[in-house]
Amino acid sequence: MAEIKEPQKVLAFAGLIFVKEFNPELALEGFKELLGSVIKKSDVIPFIHTTYYNKEMGENLFRQWVLFEKFINPDLLIDLKHRANEIESKFLNENGGRKINIDPGLISLSNLVLASTKNYAHRIYLGKGIYAEITLIYKNQQFRPLEWTYPDYREEIALKFFDECRVILKRMLGSQMVE
Repeated sequence: MAEIKEPQKVLAFAGLIFVKEFNPELALEGFKELLGSVIKKSDVIPFIHTTYYNKEMGENLFRQWVLFEKFINPDLLIDLKHRANEIESKFLNENGGRKINIDPGLISLSNLVLASTKNYAHRIYLGKGIYAEITLIYKNQQFRPLEWTYPDYREEIALKFFDECRVILKRMLGSQMVE
């Protein structure tokens, strides 16, 4: 029988999609207790790959990714998605739509996992209405997309950001890690 062990700690990140007039720092404050401060941010770029959010949030949306400082257990992903939904509901526009969409995820040495409230063939149910999706895998010394990876997570800016986040994670875990 295999011995059950504690999982390796990971770092949390959040993918943000927001309207121009909104300061995402306001929403990120809601994660401070669980995840600590933001230690790395990507550049803010136009969100151009889909119009999925336009009806609710409007046009001319922006995308950014942020990395948090605290080590966490991977099973905290469920709580992070629930917290993200709570935070989003605090920042609504005059029509009741969100000003920010927050997609929390986990970065480990081997992959990047996103939380979702929607089921699909490549997602695994975690509990409490939350699914997990492996979005990127670390192979040949860089993160690589999968068949279902969202287009913006395939962009060079995203892959570079997550590769840099992995370097931070590896440094934090210590040099004893085997590739």
